[in-house]
Amino acid sequence: MRGGTAGGRLALIAAGGTGGHMFPAQALAERLLAHGWRVKLSTDDRGARYAGGFPPEVVREIVSSATTARGGIAGKAVAPLRIAQGVLAAVAGLRRDRPAMVVGFGGYPTIPALSAAGMLGIPRMIHEQNGVMGRVNRLFASRVQRVACGTWPTDLPSGVEGVHVGNPVRQAVLDHAAAPYQPPDEGPLHLLVIGGSQGARRLSDVVPAAVAALPEDVRARLQVSHQARAEDHDRVVAAYADAGIAAEVQPFFADVPDRLAAAQAVISRAGASSIADITVIGRPAILIPYAAATGDHQTANARALAENGAAVLLPESVLDAASLTRDLRGILSDPARARAMADAALSLGRPDAAARLYDLVTELTS
Repeated sequence: MRGGTAGGRLALIAAGGTGGHMFPAQALAERLLAHGWRVKLSTDDRGARYAGGFPPEVVREIVSSATTARGGIAGKAVAPLRIAQGVLAAVAGLRRDRPAMVVGFGGYPTIPALSAAGMLGIPRMIHEQNGVMGRVNRLFASRVQRVACGTWPTDLPSGVEGVHVGNPVRQAVLDHAAAPYQPPDEGPLHLLVIGGSQGARRLSDVVPAAVAALPEDVRARLQVSHQARAEDHDRVVAAYADAGIAAEVQPFFADVPDRLAAAQAVISRAGASSIADITVIGRPAILIPYAAATGDHQTANARALAENGAAVLLPESVLDAASLTRDLRGILSDPARARAMADAALSLGRPDAAARLYDLVTELTS
């Protein structure tokens, strides 16, 4: 049955304010609704910006939370009070409408829900997307009944055991799972550039110049979809135009799965959700881990793809236009290699990750 009923069991999903947390949370929400559950989403104002793709049946709750890692002295001083207020509000909310399960996907906005669930004895679980645990998930790892892992192996705290389920992908991605790959032998070439909310500026600095240096026969067939921050938009558009390259530049593509399915190659940061999408659909990639990511977790995320020939791992420390041109040309000028990379990526995909995560939910609530 599609959609939960008023009498269905309730699952509370708590997720922080980035697409990396919100997209797998959305995938689990879709699975829960399909099995008759009611679903609430607990997030903050920032996370709400990524909640547009959640099914309308999901009730959104904006919580008071804060990070102690940023914001200067004043922000750090106020953060514990805001978190405490969020926890008290979450306790009251969980008492009014008690969920059967609370699932946290990381980020500071998950603290109130997970803390309240622990105080009230409600079953709880976390899902860690990256190969290195985030701060909040590490804090709760020993206080939940299950730790589900998207990347394997995951660096876990001592004494904590993880269950490898993979990173759940949205239905829009599953709709393109294992879509036939058209190698770059003839016809148009589609290049997708996705950078995530953090560190996209570096890609905006380097990618247009790297693409402009490709051989003329490649550039003439190329159509670029480049996701760039709003403040970088005009200069990225100008760079492609000056090089005579057809490009669409937007701060956010709502149809990334469609563009990914059409792509002959992908240039991406190594966020867990991006890698999950790339492997479920199966596309060759050049992965450029965000050097400032906590614990260098993006390098850990990318390692399996690089080791299995599914992606080129290009560290930011050696990234420049020339190196990126070299690696991109190596894919777009070699159809056999491109197809082998696509097949290798597909072999690493976990299209059933949401189903595996749902099975853990039912196991803990049966």
